[in-house]
Amino acid sequence: MAENIRTKDEVFAAVEKNNVRFVRIWFTDILGTPKSFAINTSELEGAFDEGMGFDGSSIEGFARINESDMVAVPDPTTFQILPWRQKENAVARMFCDILNPDGTPYEGDPRYVLKRNLERLNDKGYTFYVGPELEFFYFKNEHTTEILDQGGYFDLTTMDAASDLRRDTILTLDSMGIDVEYSHHEVAPSQHEIDLRYKDALNMADTCMTYKIVVKEVARRYGYHASFMPKPIFGQNGSGMHVHQSLFKGKRNAFFDPGDKYHLSEEARNYIGGLLKHAPEITAVTNQWVNSYKRLVPGYEAPVYICWARRNRSTLVRVPMYKPGKENATRVEYRSPDPAANPYLAFSVMLAAGLAGINNRYDIPDPKEMDVYHMTDAERMSGGITSLPGSLNEAIDLAEKSKLVREALGEHVFQAFLANKRKEWDAYRMNVTQWELERYLPLL
Repeated sequence: MAENIRTKDEVFAAVEKNNVRFVRIWFTDILGTPKSFAINTSELEGAFDEGMGFDGSSIEGFARINESDMVAVPDPTTFQILPWRQKENAVARMFCDILNPDGTPYEGDPRYVLKRNLERLNDKGYTFYVGPELEFFYFKNEHTTEILDQGGYFDLTTMDAASDLRRDTILTLDSMGIDVEYSHHEVAPSQHEIDLRYKDALNMADTCMTYKIVVKEVARRYGYHASFMPKPIFGQNGSGMHVHQSLFKGKRNAFFDPGDKYHLSEEARNYIGGLLKHAPEITAVTNQWVNSYKRLVPGYEAPVYICWARRNRSTLVRVPMYKPGKENATRVEYRSPDPAANPYLAFSVMLAAGLAGINNRYDIPDPKEMDVYHMTDAERMSGGITSLPGSLNEAIDLAEKSKLVREALGEHVFQAFLANKRKEWDAYRMNVTQWELERYLPLL
């Protein structure tokens, strides 16, 4: 059963009630790689009061060796029992905030980056809600892309291993208090999607990290491997993380306007304008891997053209159709991110782009309801439709020049993130691939 914990005292009560022996402290490096260490429950009091020290110089994008001392302070509101561990001597987890030794927030902590952006938003009276759709593949093991099923989009695959995996994943998420709207088979063989009910952005970023760990853990328990790699199989659709997003003021959806023909408020239109204008420069964060750009190509349902629509899924931004009585469901769907992104940073730059649109009153063109993939280059050009960057290198160049990305990430993460991505690109471009050997070695 999920624990609804809010305070330190409630954590101690839950520890005693559930016979918790160890608590795992979770956080991420700048790339979104999960990091963890375990503490004995006898150390919890000290962890809450003083934090747990560790060497930040060993974490990607954190401190340099001469300023390596970091402190991890657990967030009691994120306490949950890990249901895949034994019930005797149970194990729980909490996300943490990373602090400097003097108790100030560490600017290299991705969770702090998102919290800082959300604080600016909250000062304006808004709450940022997101609902991501994370796609993934099941494979026989981590060394192969051998698939488990031949299903396609929404196929009813009731008697295969993948169906059992998805069912048990949802039950595990449910036991941790994570609400799932629905799940289904995706377009590619062995590709699946489990959609999460929208939450405020910080809780959702924590949930995304938990979701990916649960998906992998359940697959491992069955002897298989789950992958959030953006494009693992040549010739098949890649995996995306379409992010539905909206701004609320109190209980009112600030994106809804009953008098607009699309039921979009001026804030929503400006927000869309911000996403469209700043899409090229934030792509290095929402699609951060070399492999991400194997997915962002025309013809495989991944959006590469910068425009918006309502029903058209070939566009970068989609506004789901309004249903009477569902005003609070009015939202904007940003379709280019992939599930291998760091959610704390991805949510931060998308929010920054949308807010820039609101603050600067960016206008938007008419929606493009035709299939953008089938338009000619001349038609796209005349319609003012440009493209996302075509490689990680191009995306890095655009991000490096972006004041918006620099301010959203903060100087430390901005510099560390781009330095890491430069190294990745250099390693990739110097690598001699099997494709090159097969194509060129017999001829040249």
